[in-house]
Amino acid sequence: MIVATQRAMIRDRRHRRVRQKVVGSVERPRLAVFRSSKHIYAQIVVDDGGRTLVGVSSLDAEVAGKSISGGKTGVARAVGELLALRATQRGIKKVVFDRGGFIYHGRVAALAEGARSGGMEF
Repeated sequence: MIVATQRAMIRDRRHRRVRQKVVGSVERPRLAVFRSSKHIYAQIVVDDGGRTLVGVSSLDAEVAGKSISGGKTGVARAVGELLALRATQRGIKKVVFDRGGFIYHGRVAALAEGARSGGMEF
């Protein structure tokens, strides 16, 4: 049986492996995703200067105030769409996707599909 701390260590190891290849630049910033048991967070980061350009989570009033069907997966899709909206307002269209060591499935995939449907390219 894998304990929660072991699971977090495995995810962290996987995330470090992914981050060796995925780097956000000014031309293509990095869309970083973090998923907890209740919420999902996404931000667009430029790694050269260490700046966060756009950040959205399921705790934002625009997402939390709505009644969204589909449970946590539906909320993740709404977060992706809101992130794409805010990014396009700032002139960001192309990003590299950093899944944060999580498997590209469920809420992480729903967030990515929501961002793509909002006009982001990755």
